[in-house]
Amino acid sequence: MPRLHINIDHVATLRQARRSLEPDLVAWAKEAERAGAEGITCHLRKDRRHIQDSDVSALRAQISTLLNLELSLDPEIVEISIASGADEFCLVPENRKEITTEGGLDVLRETNRLALVIPRLLAVGGLVSLFIDPDSDQVRAAAASGAQFIELHTGSYSNATGSDTLRELQRLSDAVSLARELGLRVNAGHGLNYTNVGPVARLHGIEELNIGHSIVSRSVFTGVQEAIQEMKALIAGA
Repeated sequence: MPRLHINIDHVATLRQARRSLEPDLVAWAKEAERAGAEGITCHLRKDRRHIQDSDVSALRAQISTLLNLELSLDPEIVEISIASGADEFCLVPENRKEITTEGGLDVLRETNRLALVIPRLLAVGGLVSLFIDPDSDQVRAAAASGAQFIELHTGSYSNATGSDTLRELQRLSDAVSLARELGLRVNAGHGLNYTNVGPVARLHGIEELNIGHSIVSRSVFTGVQEAIQEMKALIAGA
C-alpha cells in the first residue's frame, strides 16, 4: 500500500491570505501525523506565495515523520534546501505565473543543472526525486540523472474524463513499470482526490502518494483527522 504524504502548502495559502499566524501550519502538520500521515510535503517557492523559510525550519524541528521538500533549480532555493535538514527533496519545475505546478520537470532539457544539484542533495543524506510526466524519455533521463526516485505527475490523469481517464492511467502504469526496470523508485501526486485516488493507489510499485489540496479542502468540513483517515482508508481499500 502506498504511503500517504500530506502536502500542506494550502494551509499556508490560507494563512498568507491575511499574513497572520492562523492557521498554525506546524500544528496542522502535527495533527495530520496523528491522523496517520506518513510524511509532510511542502514547496518553498521563489515567490514565497505560501510556504516561508521559517516554516521549513519549524517543520523540520517539530514534525516526527519524514519532511519532503519540493524545490526548483533556482540557486537560492537550492542553497536553502541543502541546509534545511529535509529527509527528501523533490525537484519540480516552477513558473511564477502558474497557480500550481503545471506539468513535470523537463529532465532532458535540465540535464546540466541537475548534474550539479542532485549530487549536492545526495551529499547531505537526502532522498532525491524528480517530478516528471509519465513519459518514457523523461523516465529514462531520470534514471540516468542519479536521482533515486521519480514522482509521476498525475495531473493529466486527474483532469481526464471518459476514455481519456483509462488512457492516462495506462500511461502512469507504463511509466511505473519502466522506472522500476531502470532501478528507479516511484512516487506519484498532483490533483489526486477522494474520487480518483483508488486506481492510482492500485498501481503496483508506487511507494508514496503526495496529496494536498483535496485533503486540506475536506478538512475544512470534517477536521484534519477525519479527512486524512478517509483518504488512508481509500488507499488501503484499493
